[in-house]
Amino acid sequence: MTSQGRANRIAQQIKEDLATMLLFEVGDPRLEGVYITDVNVDRELAYANIFVSTLEGSVRSEEVMEGLARAKGFLRSQLAQRIQLRSFPHLRFSWDPTPENAERIERLLDSLHKDEQADDE
Repeated sequence: MTSQGRANRIAQQIKEDLATMLLFEVGDPRLEGVYITDVNVDRELAYANIFVSTLEGSVRSEEVMEGLARAKGFLRSQLAQRIQLRSFPHLRFSWDPTPENAERIERLLDSLHKDEQADDE
């Protein structure tokens, strides 16, 4: 078992390298515009949970998740070459709705602020 600090450093390295790979090395059009929102690695270094999103939001989530499932083996092997570990974690991709939720909350707050301004006038 590894320390939480080391697991966090490995997660950060996976996030950086995977973002670069998605941007420059993966040719699958389903994965264009995908960005990594977070990576968590368990303390046993068995699994890396990778959270992804796109600027378009969840309308492309199914397409993106299919592309990632297809590219998972390639991504893991490339990451294993870049990040030297005795055993490289298995990649588990999940859709992250947080950016969409944050945008929705932002719009709600803006509408409340506009309503307050209208009441003041």
